[in-house]
Amino acid sequence: MSKNGKIIQIALAVVLVLVGIRLVLTFRERKVTFVAPERKETALDPDYYVVPKKLHPQDLKDAKELTQQAVWVREGYRSVYYPYGPPVYFAHEAGRLGPIEKLNIKDVVVQREANTPGRQVMAVFEKDGKSYAFSIGSAENGAYQIFSDDMLFIQDPHELYKHWPADVWQAVEQHEVKPGMNELQASFAIGVGMPEGTGTGNPRVVNYPNNGHPVKVTFTNGKATEVKVGS
Repeated sequence: MSKNGKIIQIALAVVLVLVGIRLVLTFRERKVTFVAPERKETALDPDYYVVPKKLHPQDLKDAKELTQQAVWVREGYRSVYYPYGPPVYFAHEAGRLGPIEKLNIKDVVVQREANTPGRQVMAVFEKDGKSYAFSIGSAENGAYQIFSDDMLFIQDPHELYKHWPADVWQAVEQHEVKPGMNELQASFAIGVGMPEGTGTGNPRVVNYPNNGHPVKVTFTNGKATEVKVGS
């Protein structure tokens, strides 16, 4: 390497050292510190972690497993029940199953309802010393469609949702909706509801038939903010 080349290399090295020193002094003067960005964690509603057990019944034999434990109604005031002799007296509605009403299924039978295609899969239970039955699916040509997993809990909801505060469970037992309750808690108290409009807005208004005692609830950010008598 020529003498001029060595001189240039030395000059460049000196310049780099001076630049480095200057940067260090500048950071010290300005007291520059690098802070890691704050991590923001979104707390999920504990209800999301609740995964109720299901039976996944495919036929009548599977459906009869409902007799092996108590069950609780998922959707209050939706399912009609009828007097049961046998047979099922479809012509006479006896009532509607209440929200998280506890039932002991005694049997599961299949019966045709007059003037309707196919047959109904009926769960038989006792109430006030009398026998009743409600539909949990249908059967036709040996093929079954059974919806008991969507209609019934096979675990005590009080245990599934034991993280709910005591005052919420008290309101549920009294069939009342109070400000601060979420939609699931409201449904446990007064049954299924029907959202107004598209049901996607915020606030969201839900009308509950409540077995003939309608209630209108406004939910803001998922919590009840207004509860009043419906029409």
